[in-house]
Order: sequence, then C-alpha cells, then structure tokens
Amino acid sequence: MDPHSRLSQFNHRTPKSGPQNSRFMEAPLPKPSLATFPGKQPRKSSATTASSSSSSLLLVRRPIATNSRVKQDEKYRNEMYLSFITSALQEKANGRSERFDDLVNQFNPKATSQSSAQLRAWILTLSHVVSRLERVHYALIEAIVRMPWTTMDNATVKSYTIFIGMLLSARPEYLSLVLGMIAQGFTYQSCAQALDASASSGPITRRTVYDRLHYLLQHILSLIPTLPSTLMPLLSRNFPHKRQNIASQSTYIRNLLRVCGYCPELSDKILGTIVDRAIQIDVEIQVELEELEDAEAEQDQEVFELDPFDVIIGQEGDASETDSEDGDEDDFSDLSSDAGDDLDLDNNGQPEATITNVRHIQDMVKKLDTILTLTFEHFDRSQSSTPKPPSPSPPESLPPLDLPPLPPVYDSFSPLGIPVQSPTPSISSPPPPSTQAPSIPLSSSSTLPSKIPALHITFNSLLAIFDRTILLTFKSRYTQFLLFWYTSLDPDFADIFLGMLIDRALINPSTPTVTRAAAASYIGSFVSRARFVDREGVRTVLRVLCDFLAAHLDNIKQTGSGDSAQNSVFYAVSQSLFLVFCFRWRDMQEDEDEELTKTEGKKWMRELSVVHRVVNSSLNPLKVCSPNVAMQFARVANTVGFMYCYTVLEMNKRQNAMGATAPTRIFTTAAVNAELNTFFPFDPYKLPRSGVYIEGIYREWGEVAIDDDEDEDDEDGEDDDEDETRDTFDEGGIPVVRKTETEEDPATKGLGESLGAMSISPVRPRNGI
Repeated sequence: MDPHSRLSQFNHRTPKSGPQNSRFMEAPLPKPSLATFPGKQPRKSSATTASSSSSSLLLVRRPIATNSRVKQDEKYRNEMYLSFITSALQEKANGRSERFDDLVNQFNPKATSQSSAQLRAWILTLSHVVSRLERVHYALIEAIVRMPWTTMDNATVKSYTIFIGMLLSARPEYLSLVLGMIAQGFTYQSCAQALDASASSGPITRRTVYDRLHYLLQHILSLIPTLPSTLMPLLSRNFPHKRQNIASQSTYIRNLLRVCGYCPELSDKILGTIVDRAIQIDVEIQVELEELEDAEAEQDQEVFELDPFDVIIGQEGDASETDSEDGDEDDFSDLSSDAGDDLDLDNNGQPEATITNVRHIQDMVKKLDTILTLTFEHFDRSQSSTPKPPSPSPPESLPPLDLPPLPPVYDSFSPLGIPVQSPTPSISSPPPPSTQAPSIPLSSSSTLPSKIPALHITFNSLLAIFDRTILLTFKSRYTQFLLFWYTSLDPDFADIFLGMLIDRALINPSTPTVTRAAAASYIGSFVSRARFVDREGVRTVLRVLCDFLAAHLDNIKQTGSGDSAQNSVFYAVSQSLFLVFCFRWRDMQEDEDEELTKTEGKKWMRELSVVHRVVNSSLNPLKVCSPNVAMQFARVANTVGFMYCYTVLEMNKRQNAMGATAPTRIFTTAAVNAELNTFFPFDPYKLPRSGVYIEGIYREWGEVAIDDDEDEDDEDGEDDDEDETRDTFDEGGIPVVRKTETEEDPATKGLGESLGAMSISPVRPRNGI
C-alpha cells in the first residue's frame, strides 16, 4: 500500500493524549451543567469552595509569578531602550535626526518631564553603546554632560558617574567637554544655574554639589592619569575675575585648593594661579589702611558670617547679590585717574567718585584678606597633617561608588559586547613637579633628602612662584607674606630663600637691574623682620653683603668709575645693610668679656668695617637711599657706638638745599630710583583675618627699639630733632605723615612714623581720599 495515500493506515494513529478530534481547529462545545443555573444552593457552595481553594493556591504562588513577570517586563523595557537608542544613533549617522532629537530631549529636564528612574534607565542603556558615539552624536554627549546631575538624587548621581567614566574610557576625545563642565561647576554661580535647570530637586547645599563634582573628578583621574594637562587650562579659564565678589573668589579658590589634595601634579600651577590673582588685587591697594577705617566704620568687618558651602542653594539672601561688583566695574575701572571738577556731590558734600574708590579699595582689601586666609589655612592643614596617599572617598551625600556591572539582563542581547565592569577608582600619587632649588644655601644643612617630603615640595613650588611672579611685582604689599610664613616652618627654608635672593641680587649677572635691586630689598626686609632668622643667619647674610660692597668699592678704586647698573645694585645692597643694622645690630656684636667691653668698647663683626668705607665713599649711599632709612641708621649707629654719620647727612642736606646735583646718580632710570626708595616688601601686615598667621613670626620695632639707657649718650642737638618722633615707635599701623607745629626738614620728615610704626616706606598718595 502506498504510504502516502490518504486512506493509509498511517493516518489513523491514536494521539498520545487528549480526546480524538476530527479536525484540529474545531474545539469541543462545553456541555451544559446544572451548576450554571441559579437556584441550586448546594452547587453554589461547592463552586464557592472550589474558587476559594483555587484562590488560596494563587495567593501562595503569586510572588514567584510576579517576580518573574517583573523581570520579563524589565528585560522587555531595556530591550526597547536599547533598540530605540541604537536605531536613533544609526539614523543620525545616515542623516535622519528625528529619533535622535527625541533622545537628546530625554536629558533636558525642562523639555521632558520624566522620573529619575527613567533617566537612569537611559543612562545605563547608553553605557552599552559608548563606542558608537561618534562626532555626529556630539549633541547627545553635550546634553548628557550639561544636564543638572549634581542636584539630583544619589542613585542618579551614581549612574551618571559610572557612565562618564565608561564614556571617557572608550571616547577620550570628550575629556575636554567633561572637564570643562567640572571646572565651571566649581564656580559660585554654577549651583544656582544647575538648580534652575533642574525640573525637580529637593533642598541641597553647595557642599553637596561640590563634593559630587570632586568625586567625579577623582574617578576620572583614576582612569586617565594624563588628565592634569587638560584640566589646568580649564581651571585657569574659569577663575573669577577680580571684580567679582568675595563669595565667588573664595568658593572657587577653596575648590582649587581641594583639587591640590588629590592631584598633586597641579599644586604648583594652582598655587601660581591663586598668587597671580592675589597680586592683581594687591597692587590696587595703594592707600594706607588707616585712611579707610572711618569710611568702613559702618560696615561689617567680618568677611564670612556663614560658610557659603553650608547654605541651601537659593537661600543665600541678598548678601551675595549686593556684594557683587560685576555691574559696577565701570564706576571704578580706572582708579588711578583723578576725579574731574564737574563731579556731582552726594548728600555729605563729598565727590561721588571718591566714595566709589574708597568702597572699591575696601572690597579689594577684603578679597585679598580672604584669598590669603584660605591659602594660609591650606598650608597649615598640609603641614600639620601626616602625608597620606590621596584616595577618592565618596562624600557623605553620595553612597559608596563600587561601580558594579550593569544589570545582567543586558548580557543576552547586547550586540556590542562592551564590558560593563568599571574599575574602582583609586588615585595613585605621581611624582610631584620638580622645582630647581637655589644654588646658594647659607648653611651646609640645607640639603633636601632624596625622598623629598610633601612640605619641601610645596616650598619649592612656592619658591618658584615667588621667583617668576612675586619678585617681579614691586607694588605688592601682602602676597609675599605667603612665602614669609612658609619659610618659618623649617630652618632650611630660610637658608634656601635667602640663598636664592643673594643669587638674584649679587651673583647672577643676567638678572635685570630692577630685579636685582628688588631682591636686595627682600634680603634686608626679610632678615630684619623674620623672628625665625637666628643670629648665625644674620651674620652670614651680613658677611655676603659686606663682601659685595667691598668688592664694588675696590673695583671703583681701580677703574675710577663704576658701571651704572652695578652702582644701582650697590645702593640697593647698602640700603638693605642699613636696614638690617637698625633691627639686628645686637646680633652683629662679638661675644666678648663683659668687663673688657666696658673698658675697650663694643666689638663688632670684622666684616662691618667696610660700612665706614661705604658711608664715606664718593658714591654717598646715604644721599640716595631712602631718607627714613638713612636717618634711622645714623641714629642707631651713633647710639650704639658703631659710627657717626650725621656729618654726611648734614652735608647732603646742604647740597639739597642749594639744589646741587650729585656727580653720580645711582640708577640709570627714574623707575629704579623710585622703587628703591618706596619698596620695602615686608612692611607691617595689616590685614585683619590673615594677620593671625604672621603675628607670631614677625618682628615689631618695639622689640628692638633703642632703650632710654642706651640712648642717653646721644647728642643733645639730635635729641631735639628726634624727641617728637620716639613716642610713636611702639605704635602699629602704616605710617601717615602729618604736619607738626614746627617746620620739619624733608630728610627727617616722617622718620618716627616710618620705623616706629613698623614701616619705613614713604607715604603713598592718598588716592583722593
């Protein structure tokens, strides 16, 4: 029989189970049952019992069925997300942007209102296609980077951090975009902007926002060790302008100093940027602070009333708004210009421009005080804490970021096979930037160990900043005290600092004359003021200065005339020596027997004998140096029995009265001459908040002033000229010269105020105040 015949016996096989049907599509009709009719109570009871028993079975099995259903739904949803993203990216690459634009809008909270869970789903799905994000998809990457993620919930922040790490690992070309977002996020205004851009966000402080930014930056740094070279230009570009308010300056500087903690490669450049901004503000403070006290009496003296990091964003009040100077820049953009005659007067009859300038100087003083205080605090924390390798610990507001793999549901359908395991962030400690130490240490112990500790690294960075920035700025008053304070932390630091100054002033012939004169001024001012420079350090510096002066005089004696540039340095060194003598003359005496001293007089350092030649030489340094320094040196030298200089001073006064011009002028340019007579870098420190760091290491004039019993042998004629100035020797503050009832000679005018008030700088212009 044909096996393919329809009548074959093979077509009559009995099914394995179930009733036999003639056709597959015909379902058997249900048979009527009495239970379907009403009125049969016993059958109802049995049906109810059956349904309740089946319901109980369903209740027992429902959790298992529900979890399975949820997993299936989640898998299906993730597949939909991935399918949509893949097609959107592909269509965008082919020139169609409808779906791609919809995808971009998902990361705009104002354009699309969606829950945080949906946003996280988009971010996690995108983590699988980071390798497909080409240049044509830049708009999507920019939308993700610019989204206000710092103000969202912790789970979203964690997902965002994971995605950024994976994105930059696969596509490092987007590093500048991400780092630019972080650098801009360190600013004061960024928090309010992020809060405005976020559709739904609870109360949040700036500290939380900045913690999240720093945590993201540390995570990226652990993945890309070469990040610092790209980050630093962006940090410099976002530094607030000097006209911005105190909150803007302090917020950004605090964030920069925090970056130094976990990215030591940038410490040198970050400190340099902060110092540069401090100098820009410092040079605008060219009036005496006492002149601002009356105008500032009605204002609050506190720079910080409440830490802005702990204030809820949006609840800062009006303080941050009224303090801003962004809109007032035109009112005092040119502080050096004089007020015109046609200026309007205010209600008090004072020129409005003058009041504007006063307020501007007050704001600048507060800004500079704030910047230096933050920097001092950073140095203090660094040197007081035990150095540890930095590790990115998550902020309190963010759960620990262990960076687990994405949900395994993606494993079965991910077409790209992208690894989803992101490395746990761990920050190594790369070698710090090397700064060449000065080649002229003043003691043999000033050698750094082969394994340089963090304290020395920071000092070398600060010394390099001083050499290339601070030393070249003559009008700065306070910024240089950063190095003054830091040198007090280690005895070797003072030796290294002085060695560098001596090299710049006396040894290196390629250094410009103005810079050499400035370095000489730093030598005299530093040795005079620093308490931590001991007796041996003073004597070592004096020997170097005296040897230079003697060599210069010998050269003039041989050649008959000296080089003008060398003469400029000669006068600068002479003035530094005179200043050091006024403050440290006790350290220049030899330790002799007390009885022998009474009979033969005081014994001085052998090298100081050249000072007599210097004072009486044809170069006549007492005529060219600052009149305040010359007069005070003459007084101290005469009182302690070192030498008598009043004859030279009287001759110089007669020549000035006759209008005579010295045959040899010190400097080739008027600028060098002016700077020599006005630049004393470590004049009294009068900033209120940061001044606490200087008080304990700064030598006041009252500590070394001539006692009455030491001054009893002074000549009567000189006593009459100086009595009225000695009472001010113990006063604080920057000197303000005022006219007295008796006519003062120009050479002695302001003498008492200069050294007595711990400043030998001539009074600067009052700036119209």
